[in-house]
Amino acid sequence: MAAAQKALWYIESHFGAGLALGDVAAAAGVSPFHLTRVFQAATGWPVVRYLRARRLSEAARELAAGAPDILDVALSAGYGSHEAFTRAFREQFGATPEEVRQRGSLEGLSVVEAMRVMQEPVPEAQVPRVEEAGPLLIAGLGARYLASNSAGIPSQWQRLEQDARARSKRPYSYGVCFNQDDEGNFDYLCGYEVQNFSAVPTDFTRLRLARRPYAVVRHNGHIGSIPLTWRAFLETWLPASGLVAADAPDFERYDAAFDPLTGMGGVEIWVPLAS
Repeated sequence: MAAAQKALWYIESHFGAGLALGDVAAAAGVSPFHLTRVFQAATGWPVVRYLRARRLSEAARELAAGAPDILDVALSAGYGSHEAFTRAFREQFGATPEEVRQRGSLEGLSVVEAMRVMQEPVPEAQVPRVEEAGPLLIAGLGARYLASNSAGIPSQWQRLEQDARARSKRPYSYGVCFNQDDEGNFDYLCGYEVQNFSAVPTDFTRLRLARRPYAVVRHNGHIGSIPLTWRAFLETWLPASGLVAADAPDFERYDAAFDPLTGMGGVEIWVPLAS
């Protein structure tokens, strides 16, 4: 059973307890950092956000069914007080527990149902190669994304390509994910390697990646299917290789063979390794 599937089973069977990311990761047999990556690649949800959404969705069902004591519902959902529960409930659904109990219906609430990891075609298996890289100085356009919505990344790349300051020929371009939190939110930098930061435009984001080993695989096919390669890499190929990912920025590296007009060509995924 894959780590994401183990995590889903554990969440669904224990979400009434005071679970934290570390508890779910331990049940899945991986580190919290690794589970964060694998779970989001498999489900599209950050672990912590999914756990909270499931707790609150089940609480909403109880309230809509007329639960007599809101504090009991709060405690069964893992919240220590009526106030904390109400605040989280309102943030999730835009309504208070009292309102949902009073109207006796889930109508208008975006409840989150129990999820299964979908069985999708897995890319052809690869054995990751290990390669040292760095230090890398990357400069370009940066943005912060919610785990639930990273749809702005393609337009971020388009803005970079249209920026005359970034048009000089370079062998590679980089899409770097960093500063990921437990919610799965992250910073994303699309940019190029530079020799130093002295000539970089002041409004560009700068990121220095220390020298370290990386596990590397190549994504074949259209860029739109790269999440499948990421998922196979993190869930299957990397564990099978005996390599362990480090808590450090990872990136996609695009070479001259990549055609941004068609979305086809040379893309590699680079995941930092623990020493």
